Amino acid sequence: MEHLTTLFCQVDDFCKTFEADFNRTLISKPNSRNRKASISTSEIITVWIYFHHIRMRDFKSYYLWQIKTIWKTAFPTMPSYNRFIELAQRALPAMLVFLSTQMGKCTGISIVDSTILSVCHNRRIHRHKVFKNIAQRGKSSMGWFYGFKLHAVFNHVGELVNFCLTPGNVDDRKGLRQMANKLFGLLVGDRAISAKS
Repeated sequence: MEHLTTLFCQVDDFCKTFEADFNRTLISKPNSRNRKASISTSEIITVWIYFHHIRMRDFKSYYLWQIKTIWKTAFPTMPSYNRFIELAQRALPAMLVFLSTQMGKCTGISIVDSTILSVCHNRRIHRHKVFKNIAQRGKSSMGWFYGFKLHAVFNHVGELVNFCLTPGNVDDRKGLRQMANKLFGLLVGDRAISAKS
C-alpha cells in the first residue's frame, strides 16, 4: 500500500501541472459539457500503472477484485468497471506524457523487441471499423494478425528507453530505425531484428 501511495502522489503532482497546461491549449467547444468524472485523471493513471506492477493477467479481474474490494479505502469513489473503461480514454494524453517523463536513459547495452497488438480476430477484419484505415494485417512468429506492432527498447537495468507503434505490416527493422537515434553501444535483439541488417 505504501508503494501505491507513493505512485499516486507522483502521478497526481504531474497531473496537476499537465492538466492546467493541456486545458489551456484545447479549443473550446460551446456545446460540449465536459462534466467532471467521479474519479480524477491521476487515479485512473495510478490504477493502470499499478496493474502492471502486480502482474495480474487480466485487467477486469484486477479491477473488480483488487481495486473495488481490497483497496476500497484507497479508491472510495471508483465507478463500475464499464464506466472506468469509458473514462480511461480521457486520461490517455496525460498517461503518454507521464510515461515519456519516466523513461530511462541509454546505458550502452540496449534490448529491443516487438510485440503484436491485435485489434480483432482475423475472421472479423472486414467488419472492424475502429482502426479501419490505420491497422494492417501482419505476420508474427505466432501467425497472422490484424492490428499494430509495439516496438520497445529497454536498457540493461530494465527501464524503458524508447517505444513506437507501427501498423502490423511494418518490418521490425523499420520500427527500430525510428528509435535508433538515441541509442549507442551494444544492441541486443531477436532474429527478426538481426536478419539482413
